Amino acid sequence: MFGMFRSKREVVYGLGLLAILLCFQPASAQGDDESDPIKLFERGQDAHAKKDLKRALELYDAAIKLKPEFPEAEFQRAMALLADNRKAEAIEGFNRAVALRPDWAMAYSRFGSFLGSYGHDPIKAEPILRRAIELDPKDKNAMVVLAEIRSHSRDKKEALKLMGAATSLPDADSSTWRKRATIEESAGDNLAALASLDQALTIDPKDLGARYDRACVRVYVKDTQGAIEDLRMLEQAGLGREIHAAMTYAQIYARAGDRADALRILDALSEKDRKTPEVITLRAEISGDTGSSAEERAALEELLKSNPKNVAILSRLGAAYRRIDPEKSQDYYFRALQLEPKNAKYATGYAAALIQGRKFAQAEPILKQVIAATPDDYTAHANLALALYEMKRFAEALPEYEWLAAAKPEIAATYFFLATAHDNLAEYKQALDAYEKFLSHADPANNKLEIDKVNLRLPPLRAQIQRGEGAKQKRP
Repeated sequence: MFGMFRSKREVVYGLGLLAILLCFQPASAQGDDESDPIKLFERGQDAHAKKDLKRALELYDAAIKLKPEFPEAEFQRAMALLADNRKAEAIEGFNRAVALRPDWAMAYSRFGSFLGSYGHDPIKAEPILRRAIELDPKDKNAMVVLAEIRSHSRDKKEALKLMGAATSLPDADSSTWRKRATIEESAGDNLAALASLDQALTIDPKDLGARYDRACVRVYVKDTQGAIEDLRMLEQAGLGREIHAAMTYAQIYARAGDRADALRILDALSEKDRKTPEVITLRAEISGDTGSSAEERAALEELLKSNPKNVAILSRLGAAYRRIDPEKSQDYYFRALQLEPKNAKYATGYAAALIQGRKFAQAEPILKQVIAATPDDYTAHANLALALYEMKRFAEALPEYEWLAAAKPEIAATYFFLATAHDNLAEYKQALDAYEKFLSHADPANNKLEIDKVNLRLPPLRAQIQRGEGAKQKRP
């Protein structure tokens, strides 16, 4: 092999030279890569896939420098810039890419979808997505993203039209139907949303996101049993164990009317999580205590420190203190009412706290304003009736109690107040009729004291009626 060398020294020299050449061989290959725009582009894609945006951009730039008319590199560079939140540069790069390839549907679709889906710039994304659909009328992803943009712009009609087209395509999957349901729900059509979620779960019964969404929609359409079934399947899949998920599930169970499961979810949390103010207050709300224990009230007040304008917490504290500290209750409800002056619930709560503190005259105008705005507010009518009754304005209280009796005829206490108001007005026949209705509705255990009072009153009342005493006819 080495016959060409004339001496041993020449052989050694030749071997050394060969070794040097072999050592430099990889560097020579790398040098070839640096001058090949295609290989630079491929290396840029590798770095891009690994989320090394800085290195990817360096390689894309190098590729474009060697090959200025390189639309694929321009496009991938634009996508990397967009991922790096360099929106203006990304749009410039994208425009260069499509200038080189004007009918490149995929580029329009991917760039427009990325630009519109991640909150970068939906206004600029819209014409890009429309061009994508123009180039490819079956571009499902572009349709979905454009539909979401139109829905956020309150153009529900076009949003629904786009989603209809997207879900009619053969490749429409459960995610597509789920997004259609979201837009239908935002448009106020819960039944259509429910049908779309049913379709999503028909396509993929294991789509837990669609099942969760369906549980929520089922609550809205009052399919409580269906909502509970979905929630239990989600639990079986292992969801709802982490604190925030558990709180969400508990709220949905509660809205579905299943307090027992709602409380079970919260009680299954770790001791540390159960002692957080958020869980304590939610548990109180679901159980109906609205913060009745000292621990619950303390938790609510702790939450309020970090968010002093949270009207929901202010309202719940108002309810929590109404019976034990009317002054505090008034303060909390008043603060809530200052933040939301037109909220009937807060106004009624404030008036109820005033009544609890025996400030009947102050409560009266507030309750009348609530009733004028919301004539069917049962709680406001009940509180106004009590305020008028306690001020001994029985004639004015009677119409309120009559309204309450018509609205909820099963409540015994209403007839007791009706009867005593008539009795105080010497309207004995009407009083007797109301007393008898009270006795027919009263619970022997819960209404024992009132029942005893009525039974003592009835004999002399009947005697007064027989003697013709009292008002001769009911008030006009």
